[in-house]
Amino acid sequence: MSLQVRGLPEIPADTVRVARSAFPQGSLAMSVRDRLGEVFADEPFAGAFGVRGAPGLSPALLSLVTVLQFAEDLTDRQAAAMAVRAIDWKYAMGMELGATGFDDSVLARFRARLVEHGMERVVFDRLLDWCRGQGLVGAGGKQRTDSTHVISAVRDLNRLELAGESVRAALEALAVVAPAWLAQAVNVPELALRYGERVNGWKIPSSQVKRERLATVFGQDAVALLRAVWAPTAPPVLRTLEPVALLRRITVQTYLVATDTRGREVIRKREADSDGVPPGHTRLASPYDPDARWAAKGGDLFWCGYKIHLTESCDAPPEAEAEAEAEAEAEAGGEPSPGRLPVRLITDVYTTDATVPDVNATAPVQENLATRGLAPGEHYLDAGYPSAALVRAASEQGITMVTPLRPDTSPQARADTGYAKDAFRIDWKARQVRCPEGRTSSGWYPVRQHGHDAIVVDFARSDCRPCPAREQCTASRRGTRMLTLQPRELHQALTAARTEQKTDTWQAKYALRAGIEGTINQALDVTGIRRARYRGLPKVRLQHAFSAAALNVIRLDAHWSTEGTPPALSRASRLTHLSYRLTA
Repeated sequence: MSLQVRGLPEIPADTVRVARSAFPQGSLAMSVRDRLGEVFADEPFAGAFGVRGAPGLSPALLSLVTVLQFAEDLTDRQAAAMAVRAIDWKYAMGMELGATGFDDSVLARFRARLVEHGMERVVFDRLLDWCRGQGLVGAGGKQRTDSTHVISAVRDLNRLELAGESVRAALEALAVVAPAWLAQAVNVPELALRYGERVNGWKIPSSQVKRERLATVFGQDAVALLRAVWAPTAPPVLRTLEPVALLRRITVQTYLVATDTRGREVIRKREADSDGVPPGHTRLASPYDPDARWAAKGGDLFWCGYKIHLTESCDAPPEAEAEAEAEAEAEAGGEPSPGRLPVRLITDVYTTDATVPDVNATAPVQENLATRGLAPGEHYLDAGYPSAALVRAASEQGITMVTPLRPDTSPQARADTGYAKDAFRIDWKARQVRCPEGRTSSGWYPVRQHGHDAIVVDFARSDCRPCPAREQCTASRRGTRMLTLQPRELHQALTAARTEQKTDTWQAKYALRAGIEGTINQALDVTGIRRARYRGLPKVRLQHAFSAAALNVIRLDAHWSTEGTPPALSRASRLTHLSYRLTA
């Protein structure tokens, strides 16, 4: 398939006439075409298409359809149907009234090309560039970030179901690619009885003994199948099949092949305590989605899938500027126009597997923003507890991170009794620490911990053991207190930040971060980002990039449609109005 650079076609006159008659106030699709038509172009997608072959549909057109599809949370089939029956979509696409549209499979193939060539964010980034050119978003302002969980597009499987379903997935793939070889390599009728239907909890026996026996059978089948595939006589192409590769990894993480006292081979399930299991960020959760992971957040949230981090601008107009504009208009004899908040746009979308902590996404998000020329002056974050080193690195880039820092986690600080770290006085020049009882430290040792510089300070036993406040200070077996300090600059910055966070001023400032919750709710309600539409992290990233672009389009349309109108008054109940009239 080749690409002929055409861009969005001209809108036929009949389509314009009917669309304007049907939507005199316009619609989202029409606003996108009229105001954002230049965002959707063919040139950025040239690398994903060849120069020979039959020309396909314009990628500019397909990207426009995809944005509208996510803005209305439609399936591929519904989006293809809208291109036929919705007049405002025909207007946006520049189609004749009688055009029959396209097949819905075109959208899936278009997305596959974008993922294959790493173009998941092209439309989102071009829309941001356009908004930056219009002065709607820029660097140096306030931005806020928060995350939410995303459920994968596969079934939740326990360890037993995963073991059996992985064998079934590999058998299905081999039956398609090499049916003749599979018929000779394994006992197909026997395996068809066991894996003909998907493995689920309804068919797994309730007896623990039978479940253990079934787990052993699944493991034996997996090992036998893998040995057949890796046999010298097997076609090498079979080893490159993704279901076979996933079966191999799932078998390793689930089973252990050992030898009993009689020298016989034994295949048994791994025990987490004695045999060990892979860590959560590498442990496969499905044979159909290699990137989905199990994760937990808090005490009541446990899911299999991904995590999305959304960042949006949250600037407010300065009060001084608003008052100056009002005074200028009043002096000119006109009515002062009501101040309006600037449009708040999604400036970055970052998708990871479910096991990535929120704090680990901070640096990539700030890097993405800086690359687009949108680095914030103040970055409001959820309580992800970034390290002091991360805060300092951000400040070197001109970014002030407004986020709670990790509190002192020592037993004394948690219990709020005794002598916590902030009760000790540090003399950095003398490299000594004085405890609340007036004793001076006996050792000062610069060390490396977890790849970072640190300082370990200890006190002499002769000072700590006879101390009357020893129980309030330490419970160590040695009977002495030890402190681990950050380097001087980091320690002082950390102490100052923790002190500031206790003030009402900082708490009121940090309240601005709470607004991102509304953005996440809008993303859930409008674009359905809570559930992954596709399998695999690259495709889920594409889904989220187009979802973010759709949210920006919706917000821009709302911003344009309310230009020149006063802000809507807050809603009040009829009872409130009645009470006001009675008491006025």
